[in-house]
Amino acid sequence: MDAFGSPDALAMHETPAVNPDSIRASIAAALACDELRVRGDGHHFEALIVCAEFEGKSRVARHQMVYAVLGDRMREEIHALSMLTMTPAEFAATRAQSQQ
Repeated sequence: MDAFGSPDALAMHETPAVNPDSIRASIAAALACDELRVRGDGHHFEALIVCAEFEGKSRVARHQMVYAVLGDRMREEIHALSMLTMTPAEFAATRAQSQQ
């Protein structure tokens, strides 16, 4: 018998691995994103989130929307998340500038 008493007890203490796909899925489940990219190393993550719901909101308000979506994951699983939050028009303008 291990320190947890049983294999079932051990399973209850395991947390799922945080990875870009799991963060992407959490965000996509709550926000209708036109573009959603997440990358990271398991501790530090970067996200590009393009969403029409960001229209008229400040950068802080946009980040608060994403933090609300991720909820407890931000406190318990995700060490750091750097975000670039844009509306579809802002994203299109950025893409147009980079293609010039």
